[in-house]
Amino acid sequence: MGRIEDPRIGQAGTDVTAMRLGAAFWLQEATWPDLRDAARAVEAAGFDSIWVDDHLLNDEGDPAAPKLEGWTALAALAAVTSRVRLGLLVGANTLRNPGLVAKMAVTVDEISGGRLVLGLGSGWMEEEHRAFGFEFGASPGERLDRLEESAGLIRRLLAGERVTHEGRFYRFEGAVARPVPAAPLPVLIGGSGRRKTLRIVAEHADLWNCYGDPAEVADASAVLEAHCAAVGRDPATIVRTVTLNVVVRDTRDAALAAFEAYARRHAMQPGEDSPDLAGLPAEVAEGLRAFAALGVTESYWVLGVPWDLETVRRAAEVRALLRA
Repeated sequence: MGRIEDPRIGQAGTDVTAMRLGAAFWLQEATWPDLRDAARAVEAAGFDSIWVDDHLLNDEGDPAAPKLEGWTALAALAAVTSRVRLGLLVGANTLRNPGLVAKMAVTVDEISGGRLVLGLGSGWMEEEHRAFGFEFGASPGERLDRLEESAGLIRRLLAGERVTHEGRFYRFEGAVARPVPAAPLPVLIGGSGRRKTLRIVAEHADLWNCYGDPAEVADASAVLEAHCAAVGRDPATIVRTVTLNVVVRDTRDAALAAFEAYARRHAMQPGEDSPDLAGLPAEVAEGLRAFAALGVTESYWVLGVPWDLETVRRAAEVRALLRA
């Protein structure tokens, strides 16, 4: 698979001045008016992309608290924004048939005027599957096998192919997903599982999304490059992205206090209840440079209720420092 020439997927490399910024909205307790207004603020602040999570129950705090559904929220955001790229970070493959996903993808891409990036993942939250009657699968390995089969089918459908398929998990008879996007629709796959997930990324993804500190990202990147070599893929054709909890304030103490209040509200678990980058714009920019040195060219900043619009507004200061 070669590079898809599409401005939605950015450029692989280590040029920190080219670091793209995305806002990742976690939808627990979100209301549509507040989400709409925050998305418009993000676009006005110069962010390059907007992402939403994909869960049917909350994965932080009370599982039964209000939670907007990812694909329908994304379609609504497509209609009230005009420039930013849009995607799920990431869509749970276990919740939907891949043919349906392809149809939703081309529809949202049409609504947005060609701004969709299709985010895919294997699914991990067993409780939501049990609650709504979706098959969760016997093991993480089985879910990854389903993702692999699904990703291949979605690729074929997005290319305009009429698909007939009899596989281990899915069966199609002449399925089509039209209108075919005017430009190839890029696929982002999230996860860092060394044996299977990163192999699927090497075979099917235009963008890879991961979590972790620079050392963890470096280790996973090395494994991804080995998988690329095994399948004959140039690793430079995969755009590397990282999801981060970022808080910008005038002092590190103020940033940590702001995140602590957020973590307490959402009952975040130990190990997840501290920000990845926090403090003055210069401190955040320095942290992003460490990721850029590893070839990461997009960072997605997590936003949860209440939306941290101060960090959103001050992202321009961080970007200016990166470009300096």
